[in-house]
Amino acid sequence: MNKNNRIFAFLFPGIIMGLLFLFSACENDVKTVNMLTISDTLAVETITDIEVVQSEGGVLSFILTGPLLERYDGDDPYIVFPDGLKIIFYDSLENIRSELSANYGISYEKKKMMEAKNNVVVINFQKNERLNTERLIWDRKKKLIISDVFVKITTENKTIYGENGMEADERFESWKLKKVRGDILVKDDNY
Repeated sequence: MNKNNRIFAFLFPGIIMGLLFLFSACENDVKTVNMLTISDTLAVETITDIEVVQSEGGVLSFILTGPLLERYDGDDPYIVFPDGLKIIFYDSLENIRSELSANYGISYEKKKMMEAKNNVVVINFQKNERLNTERLIWDRKKKLIISDVFVKITTENKTIYGENGMEADERFESWKLKKVRGDILVKDDNY
């Protein structure tokens, strides 16, 4: 073995060990950076089997239930219902007026907006109407319910589709559909 080969054979394991150390040190730094970034998006509060009761002036307004609630802080705090939610709305006599359910929900506290997604169903018990869609936004400031995706409204005698969504008051008492089509059952009194 010549002198150059002996030096290489002596230095090679040291070079390999140095490179391994360098790469493992970089990996640890990346993991640390990732953990610092992730900590900003971790829920500050997690609650299971929730029930929120809201009243106005001593009169029951709504009850919100869900299997899981996650609350996040920051400049724009929000609450997530990753496993779904159900909200039952009451009238001034505390009779059930309507109900909203969805497989996912998110509520932005500062904006006073709530978004429900995935299998969203709204039922107006007083008018016997049902809305089905995949996305619904409740703007609590404007007291509006808005959707920008396909909606289906079913009443006692008709089914109406809004190809481009809809807009309704927050009580779902009156609504406007965008790009309407539908089937209407007409009663003929002559028979």
